[in-house]
Amino acid sequence: MVSLLIAVVVMAIVFDYINGFHDAANAIATVVSTGVLPIRTAVLIAAVLNFVGAITGTAVAKTIASGFADPTVVSQACVLAALLGASIWNLITWWFGIPSSSSHALIGGLAGAVVAHAGASAFKWGALTQKVLIPLVVSPTVGFIVAFFVMVLLLWIFRRARHSTVTRTSRGLQLVSACAMAFSHGSNDAQKSMGIITLALASFVAAGHAETLPGWMLPKGDSVPRWVIIACAAAIALGTAAGGKKIIKTMGSKIIRISPLQGFAAETSGTLTILAASSLGIPVSTTHCINACIMGVGASKRVSAVRWGVAGNILVAWVLTLPLSGALAFVSMWLFDHLGVK
Repeated sequence: MVSLLIAVVVMAIVFDYINGFHDAANAIATVVSTGVLPIRTAVLIAAVLNFVGAITGTAVAKTIASGFADPTVVSQACVLAALLGASIWNLITWWFGIPSSSSHALIGGLAGAVVAHAGASAFKWGALTQKVLIPLVVSPTVGFIVAFFVMVLLLWIFRRARHSTVTRTSRGLQLVSACAMAFSHGSNDAQKSMGIITLALASFVAAGHAETLPGWMLPKGDSVPRWVIIACAAAIALGTAAGGKKIIKTMGSKIIRISPLQGFAAETSGTLTILAASSLGIPVSTTHCINACIMGVGASKRVSAVRWGVAGNILVAWVLTLPLSGALAFVSMWLFDHLGVK
């Protein structure tokens, strides 16, 4: 039982690492594409701020740990299957340079694994609707609208300024907003792996094996153990440091050709949206938020400035992430059950 728990923890940290390089573009795509920072400098700064953001709270982790399934009906194999499904989908979308949601991949994987293991009634579908499906629509919409109006406001503020002044000022502002975006990304995304490890630990305790591990390793009530917070924060930071050039290219230049002022508007709007969700314990997709913000600043110039064909391909990935990561996890759990992995 302990060996399976170790496998789950290792897989969760691997998923967090993959999440880091898959979603590195969320924080730095615009600042790299506008030339404000070289890519290696940008990813290193983002990695540090991802770590800092990740250790600032656990509201999202608590939602993942108990909000979608009761730990008493979730086995270690179930959690491992969820992580496998999510990781496979993340790697597929990373390979094709598609900025899909790691958060939704993990939740979809958890749904598929729980259904395969304990039946459809074991998963909290109401929580999926309230915590995932509604924010799936609301958070990008809010990000798009906020980014649109922030960009309009900035254009009005700088309406009489020289082009060189606007460029110089906005490059400095964009550096600050990229750092804030990296911080907010860590505050939401790293907590998902914290939550999944805490769920595995709670399941381990519920199965009556608590005495096999030292007390400091186990959750107390709904708290997240300190070692889990540090491990997941470090994993997402290292993953971010590894970068994700394919997705950076898609987000930084293929949706729209972005200027430093547009980059500042998009990152600021995305940061505000994500931090609001993190404070409420809502596991939103940081990828969805920043992509919607990029589209919002593009649309403020003119609707045709957004390459809607690329945006449509991204939207398809958004829609497919939950069911396909769930299907991959369902198959993984089915194989575990037939192999006798508990």
